[in-house]
Amino acid sequence: MPHTPTSDATLIEPKPASDAPAQRFTLDLVIPVFNEEAILATLFERLTRVCDSIPGCEWRVILVNDGSRDTTARLIREQHARDPRFCLLSLSRNFGHQPAITAGLAHASADAAIIMDADLQDPPEVIPDLVRAWREDGAQVVLAVRRSRAETGLRGLLLRGFHLGFRWMTDFPIPAQTGVFGLLGKPALEQMQRLTERNRFFPGLRAWIGFEQRVVEYDRDARLGGEPKQTFSRLFRYAADGVLSFSYKPLRLMIAAGALVSAFGFLVAAYFVIKRLTGVETAFTGFTTLVTLVLFLGGIQLIAIGLIGEYLGRIYDEVKNRPLYIVGETVGIRDPARESAQRPLV
Repeated sequence: MPHTPTSDATLIEPKPASDAPAQRFTLDLVIPVFNEEAILATLFERLTRVCDSIPGCEWRVILVNDGSRDTTARLIREQHARDPRFCLLSLSRNFGHQPAITAGLAHASADAAIIMDADLQDPPEVIPDLVRAWREDGAQVVLAVRRSRAETGLRGLLLRGFHLGFRWMTDFPIPAQTGVFGLLGKPALEQMQRLTERNRFFPGLRAWIGFEQRVVEYDRDARLGGEPKQTFSRLFRYAADGVLSFSYKPLRLMIAAGALVSAFGFLVAAYFVIKRLTGVETAFTGFTTLVTLVLFLGGIQLIAIGLIGEYLGRIYDEVKNRPLYIVGETVGIRDPARESAQRPLV
């Protein structure tokens, strides 16, 4: 079913290109990569063809190597030697998808930045529509909304279920069927660079900063090659970050559950007191009843404690204040933080 945009996001239909001379602008593409040697050649070719077709665009690709163990880094270095517009930002180890995006955005300095994954499920051919929505309609945030997606089986079912329930679970309105794919204008990019929280859910942060938004719909393709890098455990963790970072509803649901259990316990206690006073025998006595009530209440308490622990763990991550990532190598891109750290003391 086509996505119906929210009140603060307008759907953009593709428009024919104008023959008028285009004003020049710069564009950074931030792409996290992890063991993507099988598809890099196709990614380079499609990005070059698409970005060169955008009138007036001076573009650069920041490929964030998130601790790949294959030849990904070497292939990017070789591509940079052929085309300096492809730059490498290697992290010192695998920090995860969201920190890799954060690292790329921290090094973006163009008039606009596009964030996308490297597996080509987000087709580069949508990039001109994102740029058009930013340039012609003045939107500082352009969302790429999935009209359809190629995932099937349990993975596809879980992803669809997450997007169906996510908007209900969060306190802050976050558009459904959106991932990291999208465009940030310079003001929005600068505000995203200011956000330093550890447990990051990029679609939520992008919605939180505000600014005028537009929506571009697209059909999400199947992965071009290799295995998905987001395992089920990482997807569950990502979903938990999305809910717990933008909602207190889980805690409120536990309060409601506690109130219901307490009310039920009060009614059961009153029932037994009345039966005892009136001398009426009841079948709801004995070991089975006791064990059932203890297990039920114990389960509720353990769920509540675990939920509180999740929130406390996120607070602990923030208090430690460790860096989200460490840059190990840069090719074709300046890293002022590393240059400052390597500068000898006078």
